[in-house]
Formats: sequence, C-alpha cells, structure tokens
Amino acid sequence: MHLGFLTVCLGNMPLKDKAKWASENGFKSLEIACWPQVNSRDYSSCDIDVETLTEEEAEEIKKYMKDYGLSISSLAYYDNNLDPDPERRAYINNHTKKCIDAAVMLGTSMVGTFIGRNPNKNLKENFDEFEKVFGDIVGYAESKGVKIIIENCPMEGWQKEGLPGTISFTPELWEEMFRRIPSMNFGLNLDPSHLLFQLIDYVKVVPAFKDRIFHVHAKDAEIFKDKLEWYGVFNRQFHKKGETGYWRFRMPGLGQVDWNKFIKALKDIGYDGIISIEHEDPLYEGSDEKVKEGLKLGYDHLKQFI
Repeated sequence: MHLGFLTVCLGNMPLKDKAKWASENGFKSLEIACWPQVNSRDYSSCDIDVETLTEEEAEEIKKYMKDYGLSISSLAYYDNNLDPDPERRAYINNHTKKCIDAAVMLGTSMVGTFIGRNPNKNLKENFDEFEKVFGDIVGYAESKGVKIIIENCPMEGWQKEGLPGTISFTPELWEEMFRRIPSMNFGLNLDPSHLLFQLIDYVKVVPAFKDRIFHVHAKDAEIFKDKLEWYGVFNRQFHKKGETGYWRFRMPGLGQVDWNKFIKALKDIGYDGIISIEHEDPLYEGSDEKVKEGLKLGYDHLKQFI
C-alpha cells in the first residue's frame, strides 16, 4: 500500500513539476488528470491530452516518472457518461475511450470516471442506459487490459437541482451496477468521505465489496451536527453567501473519517494498492503553496497507518 494524489489540485503546473514535487515529498504515485483541454468543470485539469498523446510523449512521461520513483495509479476523467444530449454523450464516451488508449501507452492499468445520470429519466431507465453505455466502455477497456473504476461521489445538484448527478453513490447502487456489468475489469475508486456525509458506514462496505475495490481516494469530510439537525440530509434550501451546508470536505485527518479503522479494513481484505489523496479542502486552496501544505498534512496523517 502506498500514498499518492490526484494531480487536479495543483492546477496548470506542468505534470513534470508535479511529479518532481511529489517525489521530493514522499509520494509514490500520481493519479493523473486527463480532462479535455477545453473544459469548464470545477476540480478538473488536463495534465495529459489523451486526444493527441503520441507514443513518443508517452515514453517521455514514463521516463521521468520512473526517474522520480513514481508510478501512475490511474488516469482520471470524471464526467457524465449518460449525458442527455446525444452529441455530448458521444463525445464524453469517446474521450473515456481515449483515456483507455492512453493508459495502455503509459503502462497503467486503470481509468477512473463517473457513470453519470440522465436527469430526464428515472433511476431504472438510467440503469438501462448505463448497461448499454458501460457495457461498451468496459468491454473496450477489457480488450485493452485496462480496468474502469467508478468513484462513489453523488455529484449532488450537478445537472439538476435536488438530484444526484450520477447513479453509483451507495452500496445498494453498486450491487445493481455490478449485477448488470459483472466484468472483473469494472470496480470502485472507493472514497470514504462521500459515504460519511451520507451517514453510511464506510468501514463495513470494505469487506462487502472486497473484490471490487481497485483504487482508493483519501478525502475526509466533517459533519456539522447543529446544521444537520437544522437543515436535514437534503441540505440547505435557501443558500446564504459564505455558508456551507451540514458538511464539507477536509484533508485526511482534519475531518471525521477514522483512517486507522478504514485502512485496517483495507489491509484485512488484502488491498495493497494506492491511497490517493483527492484534495478538495476549501481551507487549503487559493495558491499552489496552500495546496501543497494541505497535501503534506494529508500525507503525514495517512503514512502512520500505511
């Protein structure tokens, strides 16, 4: 088991510089952001342009990653693969496949994404669409020796107010997801923070899905009990400037995830892969130096349990 981080948090800094800093600060792996060059989503970046990546460029990346003692844990492109617009959906699905092609070139075995959701259809209809879309994507990945990993983020309000933006955010939904696509090249990028704020036991899910946990995100969250009692689980309905809802993301160790218990549960199932910090802590944003400070805090907290 080793520590890494998702490169999104360091913005437009060149990937080689991110790798150098990671190596100098004890990290062993990078989860590399591969959103399109033109993209307006928050918490996204394009560290590798998979649309134009050449074998020569891939070899250069592999060389300096090796020189810095780093591996690539996965390529990250989290978007709505069930977008209701047919042209937009086709573009997103094809970009996901480009990430799979790039993973082969870079010698990494995983590509992370979201399932997404068509907000104009109900849950069953979305799962019917998922089965077709991801049957194709997972089949393509499997043919290339690559695994597709799904992060369990609800993406609440992403496409439509009041609705989660994807259909893969609870253990019940994972069961349906894997029932419909049983391929062992299809699994989870498990993030305990998303379970914590949904009041789901993030430790119990580990043995329950031991064969499907391929990658792990280290993001913490804190729940404000007074706000939860006032706003409820559907969160604040009338937003006031500067206020959070009943929870917010934090760096590992600054929220309420018990990382000792969670990592022990991972060890108990034989997980020996990446623990990748996904930095979305609003108190450690605003500059590269502040982001690096947050990453170091997360690293120092997690390394005692690895």
